[in-house]
Amino acid sequence: MATHKRPLSPHLGIYKPQLTSFMSILHRATGIALAVGLLPLTYWLYSISLGPEAYEQVQSIVGSPVGLILLFGWSFALFYHLCNGIRHLFWDAGMGFDIKTAYTSGYLVWIAAFALTAGAWLLAMMRGTL
Repeated sequence: MATHKRPLSPHLGIYKPQLTSFMSILHRATGIALAVGLLPLTYWLYSISLGPEAYEQVQSIVGSPVGLILLFGWSFALFYHLCNGIRHLFWDAGMGFDIKTAYTSGYLVWIAAFALTAGAWLLAMMRGTL
């Protein structure tokens, strides 16, 4: 039986990284981060029903430097996933597929995600909830 030399499929090492591919991967990663972040959120809500001692224990963990970093990352994931999801809704409607619009909307997603995260944290600090 004769074997033919067939071309191999292109590997990821061949492709130049693009904003749209990076944002697609990050959209999936933030979705996973949001799902994982629901576990501590659920525990925090559950601790409220257990009484003041349990709530204070969870608050001390959330208020620690590591807890605040994780909370900041989770809040950025929330806003990024929200903004990029809105972008995907426009794509589902058939709008914004040309390269210039795709890159412009991508940059707008980044700007909006950072602005919303910063705004939420500034508001929380001004109200004294952090």
